[in-house]
Amino acid sequence: MQHDPSDNWVAVGVVYEGDPIDIDGINPWEHSWISAHERVEVRHPAYPTQIHDANVYVIERDGRSITFAAGELSNNVWGFYRASR
Repeated sequence: MQHDPSDNWVAVGVVYEGDPIDIDGINPWEHSWISAHERVEVRHPAYPTQIHDANVYVIERDGRSITFAAGELSNNVWGFYRASR
């Protein structure tokens, strides 16, 4: 069975670099990202036939860990994803 890139990751949104986006109550641009040393394949939310690589990161904030994937989909345009629940 072929792995579908959208199996494990859900799109949170697409923003220009630095524009606010909410991932579990935080704006990742305002925090340090810790690499999880993992790359995943994700689908572009608006163009699902486009598959992109994204890196997985963790943000430590207020005693909790927020894990997300992020990647530059085009010049200065970033896609953010969270693990499916």
